[in-house]
Amino acid sequence: MASRSRGRRLPPPHPPLIQEFLDDDLFDVEVNYSDEEEEEEESDEEESESEDNEPEEGVPGQESIGEGCGPAIQARCPQCGKRFRPKDITNLYAPEVAVPNNDLEKEVLYLRGKAESLGETVMKHEKLIEEMNERLVELTSAQKRQILSEQRLMNVGSSKRQKEFFMDGLRVMAIDALNQTILASGKAPGIGQEHVLYKFSMVSHHEARNIQLPLDTKTVRDICILPSGSAIFTSLGRKLSSFSMTADRVVLQCDLPYPGWSCCADESSRQICAGLQNGNLIIFDIRQTSRPLHSMVGLSTTPVHTLHTVIDNNGSRKFLSASSIGPCMWDTDGNQGRPKLLLGTDNQRVCISLACAPSSSDLLVASFRPKVETSEDATASQVYLSQTPTPSGGGKLGYHSLIRRAGNSSSFTEDRTCSTLVSEIRMSKSAIIPYGNNQHLFAYGDESLRGVRTWRLPSFEMHSDLSSLQQPVLDLRYAESSSGGRYLGYLSTEKLQAFRIR
Repeated sequence: MASRSRGRRLPPPHPPLIQEFLDDDLFDVEVNYSDEEEEEEESDEEESESEDNEPEEGVPGQESIGEGCGPAIQARCPQCGKRFRPKDITNLYAPEVAVPNNDLEKEVLYLRGKAESLGETVMKHEKLIEEMNERLVELTSAQKRQILSEQRLMNVGSSKRQKEFFMDGLRVMAIDALNQTILASGKAPGIGQEHVLYKFSMVSHHEARNIQLPLDTKTVRDICILPSGSAIFTSLGRKLSSFSMTADRVVLQCDLPYPGWSCCADESSRQICAGLQNGNLIIFDIRQTSRPLHSMVGLSTTPVHTLHTVIDNNGSRKFLSASSIGPCMWDTDGNQGRPKLLLGTDNQRVCISLACAPSSSDLLVASFRPKVETSEDATASQVYLSQTPTPSGGGKLGYHSLIRRAGNSSSFTEDRTCSTLVSEIRMSKSAIIPYGNNQHLFAYGDESLRGVRTWRLPSFEMHSDLSSLQQPVLDLRYAESSSGGRYLGYLSTEKLQAFRIR
């Protein structure tokens, strides 16, 4: 038996690496067995060698892979000690095995949904932050506009904010320019909610003084500060009262036939006057108040909501009033009988405010809103509620009208107008502020602004806006003293503000 060299033991097969050989390359595979099987292997090898010398059937010079190991068919498995091609090798290892895990899949899905939800939350927060930044920019711009507006008013008369008071329930006010105090009225806090007076100082830091009024006073409708430093006020309790600013108490009361809506005084003749709810005017002499000095019938039965004392072009004193029909002029001596309507009758509008330059009747501004078709009683009721604070829906489109005296005559003409938003129910207050060389500003509580807007006269060129409030302006006053002090003040149900004009 021919001897052969002992073959080496092959390592475990590397199926993927075998495929790297070229398909046409042939190689020998020898398997090393134990000594006990060596003789059997050698006899088998001799037989195999003899067979290798014989050509393969069908294909000359090429071996049949299955010969010597079984049937003469093509075998597809490795043959011991036989030659084979790389393309005939079959991989004998299992593919990748995936074990399903439902709990893990559920956790992945939950975490994925959580991440999406957090992403949406982050986007919402980013949007809120963006909106807050935009709002902050708007507020900053509004504050800048407010500062610029106040600076513009400072440039026209050098005005600055003198005092700011936070009070609830205030309705009407007046300014004592000589003593630098403010008198305001409203409901007192508490269950009874009686109407009281509040006295504010514009120069000290003391709290407002609460002054009780007689029980039959009821709602105070108008307050007027006299040059001497005393005050008068009229109320729905049918009283015209005189108030001492030094003693802080009511010193005189005059009975009225109807609720009082407005008041003024002529100290030179010691007369005090009240405009009544029925459209009439009543005058008292403070030296004799048991009965009125004059009682004059108006041109309408609607309340007299505004009353001023003015000097006519001939130097005589007059009472200037306004009701829904428009501005009227009255003689103080009562000889005139009925007042004179300054403008023609217009049934399509309602006069809601009247301002005049201090002590003069030559320059006036009346404010109007469209008339609502109602009965005369309903109109009076509507005016009666004018100072009740109500939510503002932006107001109604109205206008301000400039009224001038025609030359040296007693006639007046309606000049330029300025459209604006006015209250739908309130009878608002307004003021004319003199400044510079015979120049004037017109101030009004603008409904859309919820603050005070000023215009230049006579052009009605918009000048500045002052301090927007949370609630509409209920009252606005301008006052000046003989010593030169000048002040502009206004209030809402939440706050009272005063400016000093130098």
